[in-house]
Amino acid sequence: MGYDIPEPFVWDDSFKVFYENLDEEHKGLFKGIFDCAKAPGDANALSHLLKVVCDHFKDEEGMMQKANYGEFPVHKQMHDDFVAKLKGLSCPLSADTIHFAKDWLVNHIKGTDHKYKGKL
Repeated sequence: MGYDIPEPFVWDDSFKVFYENLDEEHKGLFKGIFDCAKAPGDANALSHLLKVVCDHFKDEEGMMQKANYGEFPVHKQMHDDFVAKLKGLSCPLSADTIHFAKDWLVNHIKGTDHKYKGKL
C-alpha cells in the first residue's frame, strides 16, 4: 500500500519520527527533491540532493547501529539502493524520475522509518 505524495511536496507532521535531528534532515530531503523538481536541469540541485541524502542516511544508520535496531540490514539496503539510483542520474531529470524520488521518500518515511519510532 502506497502513501499519497503531498502537493506541494513539503514535509508535514505526518512524517514525524520523533527524533528531532532526523525530522530536520527529512525536511531537508523534501526540499532537495522539491528543488530538483523545480529545476530538473540543475546539476547543482541534484548534487545537493545526493549530499543531503547520504549525510542523512549516515546519521540515521548510525543511530540504528547504536540502538542495535533489528531491521538495520534491510533498512540499510533500501538506503544503498536509493543512493545507487541517485548516483546513476544525470540532468535533466525526467518527470518519472522526480515522481520516483518523491514516492520513494514518502513511502520510505511512512512505511519504513516509522517502524523505528521509539526504538532508537
